Amino acid sequence: MNAAATASSRSGRAIVIGGSLAGVLAAQALSQYTEVIVIERDDLPEGPEPRTGLPQAHHTHMLWSGGAEAIEKLLPGTLKALQAAGAHRIPLTTGMVAYSAKGWYRRWSPSHYAITCSRDLLDSVIRAQVLSHGAGRITLMQNTTVLALTGTAEAITGVSIRRADGEEDTLLADLVIDASGKGSHTPKWLAELGAPQPATREVDSGLVYASRLYQAPAGLPDEWPVVNVQPDPRADEPGQLGVILPIEKGRWLVTLAGTRGGQPTRDPDDFQSFALGLRHPLVGELIEHAEPLTPVQVTHMTANRRRFYEKTPMPDNLLVLGDALAAYNPTYGHGMSVAAQSAVTLGETIQRRGWRSAHLAQHIQKAVTRHVNVAWTFATGTDVFYPGAVENGPTAGERLAARFVDRLSYTATGSGRVARALTDVMTLQAGPETLMRPSTLIAALCGPLKPQLVEPPLTAAERHALSSAIQTPA
Repeated sequence: MNAAATASSRSGRAIVIGGSLAGVLAAQALSQYTEVIVIERDDLPEGPEPRTGLPQAHHTHMLWSGGAEAIEKLLPGTLKALQAAGAHRIPLTTGMVAYSAKGWYRRWSPSHYAITCSRDLLDSVIRAQVLSHGAGRITLMQNTTVLALTGTAEAITGVSIRRADGEEDTLLADLVIDASGKGSHTPKWLAELGAPQPATREVDSGLVYASRLYQAPAGLPDEWPVVNVQPDPRADEPGQLGVILPIEKGRWLVTLAGTRGGQPTRDPDDFQSFALGLRHPLVGELIEHAEPLTPVQVTHMTANRRRFYEKTPMPDNLLVLGDALAAYNPTYGHGMSVAAQSAVTLGETIQRRGWRSAHLAQHIQKAVTRHVNVAWTFATGTDVFYPGAVENGPTAGERLAARFVDRLSYTATGSGRVARALTDVMTLQAGPETLMRPSTLIAALCGPLKPQLVEPPLTAAERHALSSAIQTPA
């Protein structure tokens, strides 16, 4: 497409495919520069209710402080709105009881935080904030299906759609963003245009997630910690994990997971026994005294999948974000935070280069790669060691990186300096280069300064409250 044809097709707007968290945050960033249409296939709920097409919402989600601060930058006041709606702000690592592959982590003084609540509440609050901040600039089209990209292999001009009433139409746009999630059709649409396909890598440990809502035992403090029992990926057995996440209304969202040969089921009678059979029984012991509120919800589609669009000769005016770009095993909870940071980078790149600048989408695609890389390394660095996760097993580089992270994790059980460095990266407040600082490397070489804990690091007050709750009749 020549420059004159491109100029004549300018619509003065952007289109975002998908009303997901990644989609609405991208729309907010774009709304500072142009009008935005968000096209959503489903009918979105008005409040914090389950939505079609988001099965992972049943499972635990954490918004790390790196992602939370990105959202606050895009949408000032959102963190207060979340907490007012019942979300918890958990200080880290003070508010986490975590059993790693190398032992119990100590609860060091706060350095960062996580926002915990149900995914339904999180999406509802953020969507309301976006539509409020973007009033007059952002239009949400629901019950509308995107059928194809329009344009050529050189440049995208818009999308063809089918509305709820069956009417088909074409919408022009200066920029099209695919934030439609794991079911993205962009590879197929590119093929239809004769454009190159992105290289793809998948790491699938066969992990199955099973989750259930509980009412926490009465009398526990509101600031109850996140409880996390992690697997050992290099043990000669399936990897199994359990998480208790305090959410709104005094409830616990409990997620159990297991890789091939050790997967949980949807049978409620198996739920607690699975939790008791983890590397430590703490999760099972705690939920024994909580009241189950829902059936067990199971998800099988947890593979890590990354499409390398940043390395692909892409048509102009097309950008891919969120799970459509890279989907992660939810264990580390990075997907939402990466989406938020990518939206900030989207806005910053437009501000720096200009809305009408040449090859803008390609520049943005490459810029968001740094956020994707961190989350991808965390997610696949563990999963790649499970049998069948990848065809030829871990690469030499992955094995070397894993040994380094193992040493850091072991040291972090008794070293505040190394625990802080790991938390910096885990919360996406800093990049992996933080772990290569001389002070961190020396500390890792020296090993933990304090002896390893032999019991879960619950505080005396938490143990007393739990004991009292157990002894008090319901």
